[in-house]
Amino acid sequence: MSKKLGFRKALETKVKKSQAAAKKKAISIFTAMSVAHVDDEEPGPGEVRNVEKVLPGGDFYTGQWCDGLPHGDGKYLWTDGCMYVGEWSKGKTIGKGKFSWPSGATYEGDFRSGFMDGKGTYTGSSGDTYKGSWIINLKHGQGTESYANGDYYEGEWRKGFQEGHGRYQWKNGNHYIGQWKNGLMYGNGTMVWSNENRYDGFWEDGLPKGNGNYKWPDGSFYVGIWSKDGKDQNGTYYPSGSPTGNMDWDPQQVYSEDLKDCKISPGEKISVFPSQKMPNWPGSKVNDGRRGRLSEGRLSNYSLTSDINDVSAASEGDLVDGDEGVVSLHVEDSDMRASCPQFKMPVKRQGQTISKGHKNYELMLNLQLGIRHSVGRPGPAISLDLKSSAFDPKEKVWTRFPPEGSKHTPPHQSCDFRWKDYCPLVFRTLRKLFNVDAADYMISICGNDALRELSSPGKSGSFFYLTHDDRYMIKTMRKAEVKVLIRMLPAYYNHVRSYENTLVTKFYGLHCVKLTGTAQKKVRFVIMGNLFCTDYAIHRRFDLKGSSHGRTTAKPESEIDPTTTLKDLDLNYIFRLEKVWFEEFCRQVDRDCDFLEQERIMDYSLLIGFHFREASTPRTSGVHTPNGNGDNENEGAPRLSQVGKDLLVIDPSGLSSISLGINMPARAEKTIRKSDCETQLVGEPTGVIYDVILFFGIIDILQDYDISKKLEHAYKSMQYDPTSISAVDPKQYSKRFRDFIFKIFVEDT
Repeated sequence: MSKKLGFRKALETKVKKSQAAAKKKAISIFTAMSVAHVDDEEPGPGEVRNVEKVLPGGDFYTGQWCDGLPHGDGKYLWTDGCMYVGEWSKGKTIGKGKFSWPSGATYEGDFRSGFMDGKGTYTGSSGDTYKGSWIINLKHGQGTESYANGDYYEGEWRKGFQEGHGRYQWKNGNHYIGQWKNGLMYGNGTMVWSNENRYDGFWEDGLPKGNGNYKWPDGSFYVGIWSKDGKDQNGTYYPSGSPTGNMDWDPQQVYSEDLKDCKISPGEKISVFPSQKMPNWPGSKVNDGRRGRLSEGRLSNYSLTSDINDVSAASEGDLVDGDEGVVSLHVEDSDMRASCPQFKMPVKRQGQTISKGHKNYELMLNLQLGIRHSVGRPGPAISLDLKSSAFDPKEKVWTRFPPEGSKHTPPHQSCDFRWKDYCPLVFRTLRKLFNVDAADYMISICGNDALRELSSPGKSGSFFYLTHDDRYMIKTMRKAEVKVLIRMLPAYYNHVRSYENTLVTKFYGLHCVKLTGTAQKKVRFVIMGNLFCTDYAIHRRFDLKGSSHGRTTAKPESEIDPTTTLKDLDLNYIFRLEKVWFEEFCRQVDRDCDFLEQERIMDYSLLIGFHFREASTPRTSGVHTPNGNGDNENEGAPRLSQVGKDLLVIDPSGLSSISLGINMPARAEKTIRKSDCETQLVGEPTGVIYDVILFFGIIDILQDYDISKKLEHAYKSMQYDPTSISAVDPKQYSKRFRDFIFKIFVEDT
């Protein structure tokens, strides 16, 4: 009996020693950490302790523990060599942490419910490094990746692939800047080779497709329709006059030779995702078995629709995608359940496409033929110092375009017409001043894609047309407006040259089409920059003059959508700018108003469009948020829960430069008007504040204070308050405009 007891004690001692050795070996893998061993006493509810645990299956955990789960800072080692060091919450990796793979790969950054989610850096075992935004284990948002082969990408990602705007630099010196889709060059973009040749135009599935131009360093270029199928390739070569030209060049060489060394690196695949390693803790709800799918345009319960602005919060449930390793996300926080943004986003792009059969189809063809002729015509080197003769009202060039063609014009399918260029050298110089590339300009206006006519003419009776890429707006003009522009052209040129941040409209060309035959119809038009050419969705737009009479939108609330241009009495926001931007804004508004006043211009507007950066419940400044003017809470801006804010990719055009009036980050504060003051222009702040991206500029700057406006002023002054009407003396107009603008734009303190 005594032998049996002795043997049993010896066996127990040996087992205890082996367990202690295994535990000591596991702990040695981690860095030193002061911990308290688990007491035999049962801890109280909510009590946080430091523990060391060898778990079933051989995994090891050391760190803070609460209610039977990791909670706080802790380290977890799996038997296969994977390790997590960082923050835990109720058994889930949430917060900052670092995950290491046995291969040597690491991820360091934000975690959410076991997923790489937020900002983080993944360094692969082969040397690939991605630094940027993640959503549910996928690269999504802004990020940079350095590849093991020496290539480099900086830009936007979506569901693990390059998508949106980005720049890819090859090790051999070639680089591409432009749009991406599903990891390939797709949309508008520029490829620059190390020999300084370049292609500007459209891409599809990584290859040039559609309108584009190819340029050589000597100034010669080729403009045409591109296709890998040589049968569909069509274009024109414009020599530079250099004796060493490229007359024998074949556009198909771009596909067969130029692009063969421009392959996109696939990057390193992650072998197993941290979310796949998360344990099922006894009694916890980390994984309750409900599953969703990663479907097109939607990350299961996280709604990441094709419209980047339509972002909704996650509902309770799990995510699984076997192919991508996206697994087991259970959302428990009640504040994640929120409604989608309430804005009615337009289903299709603004305007009606001018196709064959449209009443203005031939006019569009004439316009495109004329622009191609004017811009493509060789000219002398451009100097910014123009002679006064360039501004002479008689400085105009007429060109006849017969259908059969002529020595200087191509044959075409439109009617016989004449084309007039007003002050061509001045506008050519303005395009250079505004950094407009001639070939890009031609592609936007004269490419294979049609113009779009906006649904209704403006108050003046003018029609507006947009180019297919939204870069340029074409406006038909009255003869009086043409005269005003030509009269003020010298002062306008000096003003925009002196002030790079000017807010006044950018003019790129002034032309006239005259139909021959019995009609003898003349159509004059100006080409301008489109203020809202952006990848952001413009959620609200306002045309503001600082007057109150008639300055409200006639549409009922139910018909107002983001394409509706609202007016002064519809404005229910003030805009808060950072100090540096606010000071520059005030200076530039003063300069621009002084210029317009000196030129006797009035009736201009500040056009404002803004994009809500956060689809979330707005922040408040601690005051009660009223629902005045019958506004529903959901109508002020898109809303999301806190998690929705974390998931929102707020900068889809992050590589675009920020300048005064373009891509400007700001804060918009909701205002409310007193019910007994119908003409109150600026409402009272409510404390409800949204982060926005602002776009604004001064438009309609071709109305001088002529006899018709003087008569309008006299007539309306007898019927209404003279200070409330739009038609007033330029000096009074300028003062009233500034006073109003400086009330709705304030310094963000």
